[in-house]
Amino acid sequence: MLLKAWFLEIYYLTFDKKVKMRKFILLTLALFLATTWSYGQQDAMFTKYMFNSLAFNPAFAGSPEYMQVRLLYRNQWWGIEGAPTTQSLSVHSPVKERIGLGMNLINDKIGATGSTTANFSYAYRMPFGNGKLSIGLQAGFSNWRADWNDLRFKDPASTDQSFSDMTPNHWLFNFGTGVFYYAPKYYIGISVPHLYNNDLRRDVAEGVEVWAKQYRHYYFTAGAALPLRGDALIFKPSILIKSVGLFGDFTPASSNPSRVGAPTEFDLDASLLFYNALWVGLSVRGAFEAKIFGGDSSFDSADIWIAYYLPNGYRIGAAYDYTISDLQEFARGSFEIMLGYDFNFKSKKFNTPRYF
Repeated sequence: MLLKAWFLEIYYLTFDKKVKMRKFILLTLALFLATTWSYGQQDAMFTKYMFNSLAFNPAFAGSPEYMQVRLLYRNQWWGIEGAPTTQSLSVHSPVKERIGLGMNLINDKIGATGSTTANFSYAYRMPFGNGKLSIGLQAGFSNWRADWNDLRFKDPASTDQSFSDMTPNHWLFNFGTGVFYYAPKYYIGISVPHLYNNDLRRDVAEGVEVWAKQYRHYYFTAGAALPLRGDALIFKPSILIKSVGLFGDFTPASSNPSRVGAPTEFDLDASLLFYNALWVGLSVRGAFEAKIFGGDSSFDSADIWIAYYLPNGYRIGAAYDYTISDLQEFARGSFEIMLGYDFNFKSKKFNTPRYF
C-alpha cells in the first residue's frame, strides 16, 4: 500500500502542480525506512562515482540541465584471473522543466558469474531553498548468470548439490528510489537503487536454510565546490558511503546464518577543477565494520584520477587505484576509463556554472 501511494504521488506531481509537497516528501522517507534491514555483498564498484552518478541514484537524472552521455570501462585487481571487469553506459536528460529521464546499462563479470542490468529512471525536480530537490524512481531488469564449468573443483562437482545446475540463468525485475538535493556549490543524496531482494538460489542443507540473494544496497553522497581563485580554481571535496543493510554486521552471528553483511565502504575524495576544464583528484577507499562506526576500519586503495572537458562537448577521464591492502601481493591495482559527451556546448552560458 505504501508503494502504491508513492506511485500515485509521482503521478500527481507530474500532472498537478498544486499537490502538497509535504505529503510526498513524507511518503518518500517512509518508503526508505520501510526497506531498511537486509544484508549481502556490494554492487559493481567504480573508482569515480562522479563519472556516472546515475548508476548510484536515479534522482540524478536531468540535474545538469542538459543531456549527458557516459561510457565507462573498469578493470579491477588487474593481474588476478577472474577479477571483476565492468562496463556501463548511461544517458539522461531533462525533458520538461521539472522532469528528468535516464537510462543506465551495466555489464559486470566476476569469475564464473556475470550480470547485465538495464535501469530506466524518472526524476521529479522542484525548487527548494537555494537549489533543487529531486525525487527519483527507477525500474529495470537484470540477467544474472553463471557457468560453474569454469571453476576448478577439488572434488567432483556432482557430489555437491550446490552445483546441480551448472549453468544457472535468471531474469530479475527490480525497482529503486533516491533523493538528491543540489545547489550551485554543494549537493547531498541518498538512494536505494534496487529495493527487492531477488532470490538467486535457495535450498536446505542439514536443516539450515541457505540462499543467495540480490541484496538491497544503500548509498549516501555529499560534496561541495569551494572557489579558491574564482572560476579559475575550484576545490571539490566529496564522499560516498556504500552500505548493505544500513551498516549491518561485517561478520554474521553463527546462530543466524541469514544475517550476512558486507563491510560498509567509504570513498573520500579531494579534487581541483582548473578553469572548468581540467579536473584532477586524489581519493582513498576503505571499509569499516558495524556497531555504527564503532568497529575496526581499514583502507583498501589510494586512487588518482583525471578528467578533461573539451570545448566541443566531449569528456574524457581515467582513474587508477593503487591497492594498499594485503591483496597488493597479487593484484596490480585497478584502472578505469571514461568517455562522455555533454549536449550543452552550443548553449548560452549558464548564469551559474555547473560544478556537479
